[in-house]
Amino acid sequence: MSPIKDHPLRYALTNELHARPAPVISVPSTAVFLALKPAQDAAARDRTQDRRQLLALLDRFGAPHPAPDATHHGCSLGRHGFKWENHTEFTTWVAYKEGLGERAFDPSAFDVFPEAWLETMTGVRVSSIVFHIDVMPLSNGAPDSMALHARLDDWFVAESLAAVSVLDGAAIVASDFRIDPAGHTRMAIFAHPTMGLRRVGRIVQRLSEIEMYKSMSMLGLARAREVSHEMGALDQRLANLMDEMAKGASHAEGALEALMTVSAQLERLEMAASFRFGATRAYEAIVHDRISVLREQRFEGRQTFAEFMRRRYDPAMRTVKAAEARLSGLSERAMRAGRLLSTQVEVARSAQNQALLKSMDGRADLQLRLQHTVEGLSVVAISYYAVGLLANLVLPFAEPFGLEKTGVMALLTPLVIGGVWLALKRIRARLH
Repeated sequence: MSPIKDHPLRYALTNELHARPAPVISVPSTAVFLALKPAQDAAARDRTQDRRQLLALLDRFGAPHPAPDATHHGCSLGRHGFKWENHTEFTTWVAYKEGLGERAFDPSAFDVFPEAWLETMTGVRVSSIVFHIDVMPLSNGAPDSMALHARLDDWFVAESLAAVSVLDGAAIVASDFRIDPAGHTRMAIFAHPTMGLRRVGRIVQRLSEIEMYKSMSMLGLARAREVSHEMGALDQRLANLMDEMAKGASHAEGALEALMTVSAQLERLEMAASFRFGATRAYEAIVHDRISVLREQRFEGRQTFAEFMRRRYDPAMRTVKAAEARLSGLSERAMRAGRLLSTQVEVARSAQNQALLKSMDGRADLQLRLQHTVEGLSVVAISYYAVGLLANLVLPFAEPFGLEKTGVMALLTPLVIGGVWLALKRIRARLH
């Protein structure tokens, strides 16, 4: 039996389902997360530059290199575990080590990334997180609320703090989603003593994705604010053009030219913002998905991550969607106005063509009358010369009968005129 032939993409597509596995993180430990993207044209960036930056870091620690076409890589950097991922618009770097520092959320945790290496990075920071991962303090087998509240109140801004129990009580996670004085977002994880290491890694991965995709989707809000001003001006111009059209105050062809300018500017705005708005929708969906898989439950009356997003994040996303809908609506209005103006121009041109055809009919009628007049004159002229010629021919034979030249010409004239008229009529009929 011959072997079964595989689809050329079978292994690649199957392996994609198992790509980017969560790190294995022990408790207690400290982890840091960094997300970088190019300032411009991130989706079309040179991915080889991302790989060069990764190899430069790996070579500093003598760590193994990934496969040439790898989009993620995990290894050890000295005492740190390390994970690198390459995404559509950004690159993420995660490092973690056992044990806690002398103080929680110590910025020195980022020292795993050498300063000299950071200076060579070409991207800009989208997000950076410091994770404080500790064993959950227990009292009689349950989370020690007083001890947890004391730490959370000391580490976070109470007004923004979200703290929840996740994965059916396996851990308590907390963050205020603010940037601390060191420039990082703080996230605390208190894991139950029996919690598996891979489960801790998955929590770190989910929290990193929530913060990262939240930050990336907020770029859509910045783009929406940029285009809103231009949309306002174009909306006003479009409204003025429509008012002039309704009042008949503007020439249709001139208004159509102005409308084409407005439509071109709207098309430019739509093309410039379409990728960012589309990416924002995708990132927003990921944020809500990652929150849902945490299976969060309220902890001691604190707001949940979902509530925080509903109050602070969702309004920004609605603004992006409103800007996208407004831009699409403006484009549709411009298209409808363009069709209306085109119809007006066609109607005006049809009226001009009708008037032109009418004038051409008049000229044709005049030419016909002139032709009939000329034909009549032609009959007279031809008959005049024909009568003279025939008279000269007939006269010698008419004199014996006592007919003079005048009488001969009088007899020949009606006969010649009739013959010439009939000949011209037959010629005209043959031509038609």
